[in-house]
Amino acid sequence: MLLEQALWPTPSTFLDRMRLYSTTHSRSIVSGSELYMVIDMMRKRARTSMDSTIFDVWKREVGELSSRNFAHRLAASEDVVLRLDILRKLEKHKGCVNTVSFNPDGDILVSGSDDRRVILWDWETGRVRLSFHSGHHNNVFQAKIMPYTEDRSIVTCAADGQVRHAQILERGKVETNLLAEHEGRAHKLAIEPGSPHIFYTCGEDGLVQHIDLRTSIATKLFTCQSVQHQNYMSDVQLNAIAIDPRNPNFFAVGGSDQFARLFDIRKYKWDGSTEFGQPVNFFCPPHLVGDENVGITGLAFSDQRELLVSYNNEFIYLFTGDMGLGPDPVPTSSVSDASDAGDMIPDHHSVASPADIDGNAKAAPQVYKGHMNCETVKGVNFYGPGCEYVVSGSDCGRIFIWKKKGGKLIRVMEADKHVVNCIEPHPHTMMLASSGIENDIKVWIPKAIDRATLPANIEMRRPKPRRWMHRMISPEDLMLQLVSLQRRRTRQERSGENSDARRDLLQMLLTFDGNSDGSSGDDDRDDDGDTTGAEECST
Repeated sequence: MLLEQALWPTPSTFLDRMRLYSTTHSRSIVSGSELYMVIDMMRKRARTSMDSTIFDVWKREVGELSSRNFAHRLAASEDVVLRLDILRKLEKHKGCVNTVSFNPDGDILVSGSDDRRVILWDWETGRVRLSFHSGHHNNVFQAKIMPYTEDRSIVTCAADGQVRHAQILERGKVETNLLAEHEGRAHKLAIEPGSPHIFYTCGEDGLVQHIDLRTSIATKLFTCQSVQHQNYMSDVQLNAIAIDPRNPNFFAVGGSDQFARLFDIRKYKWDGSTEFGQPVNFFCPPHLVGDENVGITGLAFSDQRELLVSYNNEFIYLFTGDMGLGPDPVPTSSVSDASDAGDMIPDHHSVASPADIDGNAKAAPQVYKGHMNCETVKGVNFYGPGCEYVVSGSDCGRIFIWKKKGGKLIRVMEADKHVVNCIEPHPHTMMLASSGIENDIKVWIPKAIDRATLPANIEMRRPKPRRWMHRMISPEDLMLQLVSLQRRRTRQERSGENSDARRDLLQMLLTFDGNSDGSSGDDDRDDDGDTTGAEECST
């Protein structure tokens, strides 16, 4: 109802809309036969978004289109996207807002912040339903409500490496307990679709854990390893994890190298009798294979099982299942990228599955350009009732929306002064929530009277390459990482293998030194002189 009111500010009957159409097109509509003539004319020529909406209203009125399908078509309309505007700002946090997500019903928005608090919002009124301390000792990176728990079970992960469970009791009392830990920051968690008990976590230690709330047991599945030790880092520092909604047995992870890895949980033996570290498939654009300057910051699955991958220092790519490189990618030959990204980026060695070696070429992934993803760990998402659009934040403080099919950029929205990291679509309507370096959350609905147009200064080229590395911005953060490496080094020394840990330690110290040269400048300071740049939030 909110959506229809936004598109039609004043109540109007179908006939009134058709009369409006007749006035606009210098035609008079006085009978049913002429009405059908207008509809036939609309079929034959290219229709505008307004024409299409009127046509769908007519089909609904005469019974040719169900109310459900009408709502889906209306919601998927480009006109809706072009009328998105800020409904309100949710202001309560006292630090960068690093995570926003909805409960399954969509009436509650949960957020987590650098202030280590978790807030449950009634986003329609802007009222805070509940605010509590997460129990974490550092920035909260993700908070999600478990389904089918009456919104009383919330799981969180944070920069302290902890994974915690918050239970909301009577009268707003909250109890939190520690479920698991990562040796380093834990950026993301993924809930098994439809399960009130099971979720996965990943962290910068490369570890993926499976957690069952019924037993509060965290199972360490595997530590993600780089392909053929192509980097100094033998472990891939993980930033993102996503579960296939059509088949929850499959989940994907991505991090500090160019490969998105797909795993099948059915291959894991719960008695620990087998090694579960081998992906069933790898995904990477051909021109990025061998490029050590990129990494993955965000992953998302569509309802059609497509995998969306967001790269830092690069673009966003959409993969279908047949674009995978197989379970053991091997460099073969130099192949130009068939997508339109190839005209901006030099070619690199490609990889191929056995099918490619036999001479069968693979389709290139769809590419989405225009945003900047260099400073922080940004998410990426689908938008629309049928995942018709792709959305992402940007270092420039704007939100970018593309058509999924074809990759056309159709909307750029000014959101934050600094960086937008999180874009979360509503589960049932065309509403969006966004957050980033600022302390508030923006709620977006299609309420603007005028359709938006694209700004003229959108840069479609790849950012200047630089080595992928998580930035460390304080001695405390450095010490946290050193403790993690020392634990891993101790384990490796026991097994007689410690060269990887030593290389990691050397690279970390060099990186810390390079990021501590005072080069942030005055651009990262707000009006009060406080540093609010991307390095501070490390989201």
